[in-house]
Amino acid sequence: MNRFLSHVTNRIDAKGRVSVPSIFRAVLSEAGVRELYCFQDFVFPAISVGGPELLDRFEKQMSAEDPFSDAANQMSLLVHGGGVYLRLDQEGRLMLTDFIRDFTGISTDVTFVGRGDHFQLWEPRAFARAQAEAREGRKQRGLRSQ
Repeated sequence: MNRFLSHVTNRIDAKGRVSVPSIFRAVLSEAGVRELYCFQDFVFPAISVGGPELLDRFEKQMSAEDPFSDAANQMSLLVHGGGVYLRLDQEGRLMLTDFIRDFTGISTDVTFVGRGDHFQLWEPRAFARAQAEAREGRKQRGLRSQ
């Protein structure tokens, strides 16, 4: 398993922690990821989560720009200003900080959504709406899942 696939909803415990699904922990373990880079998604009300290579990829894109350009500054605001490092505890739980809750609207449950090379944290109803909108958009454009 080397990709984050599927989606799983888990309840937040009384201490504000949530168990990362075992299928996602297995991908992190296989990749040797110990520290998670988390950032506020650029489009959706979700937190995107991956290993340090996710941040490296954005920084490589920024380094190709003039460091004083609007594009580089905007990217830095999103990637650095909207990012944080987190760690799983020994039981594979993630602390749902205000940084995560305020941006996503997550309160009692978290939907973990696989996105291939990373995963996202969503408020469950927001994820259901976004997924339904994506399906409908593809349907209206006549696209199939072939």
